[in-house]
Amino acid sequence: MHIHLDAVGGVAGDMFVAALLDAWPDLSAVVQDNLRLAGLQEDVHANLLPHDDGVLTGSRFDVHKAGSEQAHAKTHPHGHVHGHSHGHGHDHHHDHADDHHHHHDEHHHHHHTHWRDLRAMLEGSRLPAKVKRIAIAIFHELAQAEAAVHGKQVDTVAFHEVGNWDSIADIVAAATLIEAAGAASWSVGSLPLGRGWVETDHGRLPVPAPATTLLLRGFAFHDDGRHGERVTPTGAAILRYIAPSTGIGPSPRMLERTGIGFGTRRLPGMSNVLRVLAFKDEDTVHEQVGVIQFEIDDQTGEDLAVALDHIRADDGVIDVVQTPAFGKKGRMVASIQILTRPEALDATAALCFRQTTTLGLRSRIEARSVLPRKAMTTAEGVRVKLADRPGGPTAKAEMDDADHQESHKARAELRHRAESQALETKP
Repeated sequence: MHIHLDAVGGVAGDMFVAALLDAWPDLSAVVQDNLRLAGLQEDVHANLLPHDDGVLTGSRFDVHKAGSEQAHAKTHPHGHVHGHSHGHGHDHHHDHADDHHHHHDEHHHHHHTHWRDLRAMLEGSRLPAKVKRIAIAIFHELAQAEAAVHGKQVDTVAFHEVGNWDSIADIVAAATLIEAAGAASWSVGSLPLGRGWVETDHGRLPVPAPATTLLLRGFAFHDDGRHGERVTPTGAAILRYIAPSTGIGPSPRMLERTGIGFGTRRLPGMSNVLRVLAFKDEDTVHEQVGVIQFEIDDQTGEDLAVALDHIRADDGVIDVVQTPAFGKKGRMVASIQILTRPEALDATAALCFRQTTTLGLRSRIEARSVLPRKAMTTAEGVRVKLADRPGGPTAKAEMDDADHQESHKARAELRHRAESQALETKP
């Protein structure tokens, strides 16, 4: 499946959740269960509410704490909890870390939760392992951006307590839906830039906020003339994690379902929504892959082989290919290409610098198409990979499982038997 995000009004954590739940309403119970497993208290309520603005109908993801000032603001949407309004999201902007928290009345006490403590809480929670990993990764993207903006170590970044519980709700809900949807690839259209300023404890900051701009490097933007914050830091962190391509991607695609998630603010002349389009691929799976390339001319073949084995063994690496080439001054060089999971691109680049003598490398995110595939093991203990090709299924036996045979003929016959058996018993 491929999921495309159409950022009509912008992207915020609650809009992302609302749009996906609007497309997959049956996942609401799973989201509610995971919010409790994450450790949120019973007085924190998260509801998917039907919503329309007179033009479109969809859903809103409403998170509030019983008896809180924010809950009052939910009931009275024209009440100003903070000194400025936002493009969308909850009535107060919980997306920022403590360096971006907004002004409250002087009687409010500002408590903070450090990222290291929040991470420890999530790691110790009863969330499913995959959801936990995704939620921590999204929060980490946000913490890294805030640390870079304010010149701090990542573990010293602190999130404002007033927004802590609803930030957790948005991000845990988003992580739950990312894992449950199981999309092989994501894409997003051009993002609205927004205009104006945001008031923070450090004074006025331009829109998009500095942390948001760090998270959205490489994304396409447009200016639709509307003021306000259109992509929040939490929305940007989610986008950074899912690493979407630009545009819907290769055709053909079959639209399977759609969802619309509303923000809370009304935009003049347009609906403040994030739209989700979920496509079913007809023959191939389209996904994102990281590509790293570099050349080596001053490392022995023996040592380079060991280095590439270390790189190949890393969990984030998909494949490593080495080819001979001619470099400067007619020297023989080893040309290296590494495929990685998108989120592992930076870590794999660091691993390349650690394991090889290269002084520079090229990296990028690319789209790739792969055939649906399955693996099985025959009665003779041979592993076989089955691929669903447009012209019919094919099978390929693992050579390593036949290497104990004494001759080429015996190995070929064993592989042929395994492949025939796999095609006959194809699951």
